[in-house]
Amino acid sequence: MANTLKTPSCSPNIAILGAGAIGQLMYHQLCHTNSKQPSNDIALISRQPQSKQQQLQFTDHSGYTYSTDALILGTNDTRLAEVHLLLVCVKAYQVATALLPLLSKLSPQCHIVLLHNGLGPHLVVSEALAQYPNQGLTLGTTSQAALKNSQWHIKHTGFGVTQLGYYYGSELSAKLKERIDELHCGNQAVEWHQPVLTILWQKLAINAVINPLTALHHCANGQLANDEYQHQIAAIIEELVHVAKWDGIVLDRALLSARVYQVIKLTAANYSSMYQDVAHHRATEINFINGYICQQAQLHRLAVPHNQHLLEQVLQLSLS
Repeated sequence: MANTLKTPSCSPNIAILGAGAIGQLMYHQLCHTNSKQPSNDIALISRQPQSKQQQLQFTDHSGYTYSTDALILGTNDTRLAEVHLLLVCVKAYQVATALLPLLSKLSPQCHIVLLHNGLGPHLVVSEALAQYPNQGLTLGTTSQAALKNSQWHIKHTGFGVTQLGYYYGSELSAKLKERIDELHCGNQAVEWHQPVLTILWQKLAINAVINPLTALHHCANGQLANDEYQHQIAAIIEELVHVAKWDGIVLDRALLSARVYQVIKLTAANYSSMYQDVAHHRATEINFINGYICQQAQLHRLAVPHNQHLLEQVLQLSLS
């Protein structure tokens, strides 16, 4: 079955930077779960200077396919000034390059939401936002999953939780928060946490274990449940918990370890994003996962040999 939604040229209040699988997933969810406001208040933002209309296709978990005529804003489009909520869904290493040149073009009251693996870009973005006192920053992570069938056709492949929390600058308005809450439907929850960094460090632990180990051992997530990885996983988590404590984040080592193994079990058949990046000779987010742990450890003069070794191995693998 298929349904076509015609989205006319519009003045978008909400935009999504990054038209990868997750970016398009967020776009479709905001369009198709929204019953109170018109769906034509949403746009994607491209790296090209000129705007265009683009037909997008979205296949939901039940196999139903939607086709939507979406507005993709170019970087020279004056309608960027009307964007009051920007979801940033690019890779961690792309955040600064993609986002910072746009800040002066967005609404002076724009609220920015970062959704990516790892940590680090929030420091650069919050520093840049000091020049724009009425803009604000929320950080988040999502465990929803989507797969690209083609550049403009994605399939929703996994339910998950989107966790968010205010971090810097002007706080998110109640109206925009309500709009984000519309991402919630069926088995997909939106959770708000304060302070948010505790949640992001917990997610960092999962990524710091699963991503580099699966990339280096060329395996699906489930293989990490084998006994041969137990010592290494324990060491990664031990170092992370220690560094997080010095960063003012208190984590329960036992609960964190249990959560890591739970995700390994729940995603046993999956191949991590870092595994796929390495397999396709793409840049990885290692500098913002294990690399962030190493960066903060250096700041506090702590030794993290296991995370440092993983960082170096994946960087070397990326060069081969």
